[in-house]
Amino acid sequence: MSENRTELSQLGEFGLINRLAQGISTQNHSTVMGIGDDAAVINAGDQYGLLAADMLVEGVHFDLSYVPLQHLGYKAISVNVSDIAAMNGNPEQVTVSLGLSNRFSVEAIEALYEGMKAAAKAFHVDIVGGDTTTSKSGLIISISVFGKVEKEKVTYRKGAKVGDILCATGDLGGAFMGLQVMEREKQAFMANPDMQPQLENYEYIVQRQLKPIARMDIIHELAEFGVVPTSMIDISDGLASECLHLSTNSGVGIQIYEDKIPIDRQTYETAVEFNLDPITCALNGGEDYELLFTIKQEDYDKIEKHEDIHFIGHTQELTKGNSLVTKNNNLVALKAQGWDHLNDQKEDN
Repeated sequence: MSENRTELSQLGEFGLINRLAQGISTQNHSTVMGIGDDAAVINAGDQYGLLAADMLVEGVHFDLSYVPLQHLGYKAISVNVSDIAAMNGNPEQVTVSLGLSNRFSVEAIEALYEGMKAAAKAFHVDIVGGDTTTSKSGLIISISVFGKVEKEKVTYRKGAKVGDILCATGDLGGAFMGLQVMEREKQAFMANPDMQPQLENYEYIVQRQLKPIARMDIIHELAEFGVVPTSMIDISDGLASECLHLSTNSGVGIQIYEDKIPIDRQTYETAVEFNLDPITCALNGGEDYELLFTIKQEDYDKIEKHEDIHFIGHTQELTKGNSLVTKNNNLVALKAQGWDHLNDQKEDN
């Protein structure tokens, strides 16, 4: 029996998902897309329904020694809404399931829900149910989100064609650097409990980590401009990892340019302070929850002047691979080195 045992760490998160998906088939004609994208797609009459779920586990995804419960509640809803945004859809309902230990008071859970209600209001979604149970391993939050999208506007990871323009919203690497700052301050506090956290000059990146905002604003603006992306994904595991997902699903190569990757000044300066390469932080940091998408070349003029959409590369023949063009015009192969939850280390693919 032990000879046939495969450790989870051998497969990693995405390897496990792929292996389990091989044994799953759909039985209902209404299931349009199952496992393999940011959300499942369900036929719902004249529109498609969208269904996504995410789980946040204490000690894996968050540390309550420095994460306020209200911020955590907001983030839990926002990161799920981001999956609906990545399908070019609009969220409508969420369910909230919690695993709670007896160390939490009713007031603490109410604070968590205050954040959830604030996010629900911001993204125009209804909290319609869920479940609660006892947890012996800390706080567990499981969110399911339901949304809709017009059939002709649904956007998958698999739609990019050779010659499409690659776009990223916002700026990248900030959430990762915010986490580094908070971890540093935690260690300093543990060594000296009388010390006050030094978060001045880091407000933006700390906020990027604690309270990411799903880019529904971009989805609405793309609709106003008459632009339907050819493929899209949200940036949860780092830019490099998401580029490779689009490449694999669409069957195209991707080339991005170092000098086009959007990095906020505070992110850049903090990375240098930590002796980290800002570009590496943007490529592999994760948790930015921005959008990465491709558009047809003829749609470029429609969004060319948008201040928060950045044109960072293009698609090419799959045989040319996936690469980063450095400022010195050197080609570096893109590798996914984001966090793997089942491997407890950076993945390297």
